[in-house]
Amino acid sequence: MAKDPLVTAISSNPNLTKMVAAISRAQMTDRLETAKDITLFAPVDAAFTKLSAAEQQQLFADRDKLAQVVSYHVAMGRHSLADLSDTVLPTLQGGKLTIKRSGDIYMVNEATVLCGNIQTANATVYFIDTVLKP
Repeated sequence: MAKDPLVTAISSNPNLTKMVAAISRAQMTDRLETAKDITLFAPVDAAFTKLSAAEQQQLFADRDKLAQVVSYHVAMGRHSLADLSDTVLPTLQGGKLTIKRSGDIYMVNEATVLCGNIQTANATVYFIDTVLKP
């Protein structure tokens, strides 16, 4: 994954198929493939199932809203685990993500980081258990 740009790298992960589909549907593939030094907090497929079927359908039907949600998961700059102790990160969407750490548990807003600090050619990736809403 380290040699591939972000979307190419995560496309091969079977836990991120819905996030890859969201990026594609939001027409953000090129932007995220060419962005320099970003961090993606990627909801795993199970995170999307926390949304009702109607919520998922509505989200994927509205391309502009979907682009806002996807870009809210992208923090500016590459961030290591050491950077994620009780901080606020600006997002590509224009909002902010609040990061809290308690022992080995990292929270991004209301989402728990499942694993991360995965390097791609242009991004650092963390898997999270919840779809974040701006």
